Amino acid sequence: MTDLADRRARKRQETRRAISWAATGLFAEKGFDNVTIDEIAAEADVGRMTVFNHFPRKEDMFFDRDDEIRTTLAEALRQRDPAESPIESLRLLAHRLISEQRPYLQFSPESRGFIATIKASETLKARARAIRDEVANGVAVELARSAGREDSDADAALAASLLLATWSVALIRAHEEYAQTLDAEQSAAIFLSLVDKGAVGQKAALAGTPYV
Repeated sequence: MTDLADRRARKRQETRRAISWAATGLFAEKGFDNVTIDEIAAEADVGRMTVFNHFPRKEDMFFDRDDEIRTTLAEALRQRDPAESPIESLRLLAHRLISEQRPYLQFSPESRGFIATIKASETLKARARAIRDEVANGVAVELARSAGREDSDADAALAASLLLATWSVALIRAHEEYAQTLDAEQSAAIFLSLVDKGAVGQKAALAGTPYV
């Protein structure tokens, strides 16, 4: 039974990747708003309902690493060194993700196209804002739990909001740098510099709380 379940899980992942790759290619070629679900299904060689089984919304195919990002942030807080404050652990996480060249923190021709596609679509811009808010809420809960506080802790909400604002500004500025210079190393340095500056502000704002 375990082998059968593993095979089914692998098959499901393969199908999901095929749909995502097909959608990504079509989005890059035609623009997000000009691509239909039927076109994605045909390109991936699956049925229309199979697409919806894996991705309830078309935007989910574009932001297909959303769950990975949320998991990475949560695990960084759950597995942090007790000697590190939560805010410091997330600052260090940013440096680690850059050094590991995670796909969602790379500055490359592919990421340039990704950002251009978002800018050209009001639907994607709205979903990006919603994801930012959802991630902030998730980080706030993890922060509160790491300190033994209620999920609704106001200090945790403030910390998470400041963190996401910092990372958002850092990403936007780094991608702007890459679009102008095509210098991936410099773009990454700008991202980390802004994250570090933001962490200083977060620590000052949250002095006296368990998050610093």
